[in-house]
Amino acid sequence: MKKICIVTGTRAEYGLLKPVIEKVNTSDTMELHLAVTGMHLSGEYGLTYREIEEDGYPIDAKIEMLLSSDSAVGVTKSMGVALLGFADYFERCRPDLVILLGDRYEILMAASAAMTARIPIAHIHGGELTEGAMDEAIRHAVTKMSHLHFTTTEEYRNRVIQLGEQPQTVYHVGSLGVESALSLPLMGREELEKSLQFPFRPPTVMVTYHPVTLENMTAESQFRNILDVIDSHRELHVIFTKANADPYGRIINQMIDDYVKENGGRCVAFTSLGQLRYLSALQFCDLVMGNSSSGIIEVPSFRIPTIDIGDRQKGRTSAESVIHCGYGREDIEAALGMAVSAEFRAGIRNQKNPYEGTHTSRRIIEVIEEALDQGIDLKKKFYDIR
Repeated sequence: MKKICIVTGTRAEYGLLKPVIEKVNTSDTMELHLAVTGMHLSGEYGLTYREIEEDGYPIDAKIEMLLSSDSAVGVTKSMGVALLGFADYFERCRPDLVILLGDRYEILMAASAAMTARIPIAHIHGGELTEGAMDEAIRHAVTKMSHLHFTTTEEYRNRVIQLGEQPQTVYHVGSLGVESALSLPLMGREELEKSLQFPFRPPTVMVTYHPVTLENMTAESQFRNILDVIDSHRELHVIFTKANADPYGRIINQMIDDYVKENGGRCVAFTSLGQLRYLSALQFCDLVMGNSSSGIIEVPSFRIPTIDIGDRQKGRTSAESVIHCGYGREDIEAALGMAVSAEFRAGIRNQKNPYEGTHTSRRIIEVIEEALDQGIDLKKKFYDIR
C-alpha cells in the first residue's frame, strides 16, 4: 500500500478534493493520510475539520498554523509555524506522495517541506493566472516543486510546460469543482431554505469578495463600493460568504456583519457554506458577484452570470457568462445592468464551461497509481520549449 498524503487548509479546498480523498480512501493500492491545517483548525472560521470527521475520513494530523492576525507580518509568521509543523509531520509519516491543490500560503509551506524531505508532489490547478493576488507567485512556485501536474484547461497545461515541466508529467483533466457541480445530488429548495434560514426570492445574488493581496489597504474602499451598489438595489436578496484568512480579510468580514445586521430581512452571511450547500444555492441564485475563483470556474456550469470585480482573478480563462468590471461603483452598476438583462441571460443559456473535464477525479487517481507503480524520479529535468 502506498501512503498518499492529501493536504487541506480550507473548507472550499476540501470540497474540491473530496472525490479524490474518497477514491484514495477506498483504494486497494493506496492508504489515505489526511493532513488538516489552516482555517480548518480556527474557531474564527468555524473549526471545519469537524466536517471532515463527520464525513468519516480519518485525520492523520492537525497542523496548527494560524495566528491571531491577518496582517502581512501575521501571515508570514503563520507560514513559519506551518513549515515547522509539516517538517515534523513528513518526518513521522514518510508518505510516498503528497497531493496539493491550489495556491494558498499553507500549500506553499507543505510543498516546501515535502520537497526538502524528498517526497514527490502531485499538484492540482497549476498554470492558472490571478494577477491581482500573491497566489499567482505561490502557484507557480508549487508547480516547480511538483512532479505530477493536473490542470483544468489545455491552456493551463501549456503554461505549466512553458515553466519547464516535462509534457508527459502534465495532464489536462478539467476541474474537480465542475465535476462535483455536475455529479453531486444537490439539495432541493425547501431543504436548502431550511438549512440556510433564508428564502430564495428573485433576484438573489451570491456575494464573495476577498482582499486583492498585491494591493495595500484597498479592501475597505473596494468592498464599500459593492455594498453601496447592493444598497441602491433594494430588490436584491443577498447571500454573503465571508473572506478567507488573507491580509485584511477581517475588514471585509466585519463590513459584512454590520451590513447584514442592518439589512437582515434580505441578507444573510456565512463564514462558509461548504461545497454541498454552496453548489445547491447556485441553482436558485440569479447571479454571482465578487472576485472568487468559483465565480470563474464552477458558476458557469449553472448558466448564470458572474460579475468578476477587479484584478484578483485577472488572467483566468473565462466563460461567456463572466462579466469583468473595475472596482468603481459605476463599473459595478454597469455590470449588474448587463447581468440582469434578458438578452445577456439568453446568450449564455447554452454556453460550455471551459473548465469541464471527463471523469476528473478518476483520471487523477489513475495517473497517480501508474506513476507510483513505475516510480517517480525526483531529479527533474527542465523542459525547454525551444
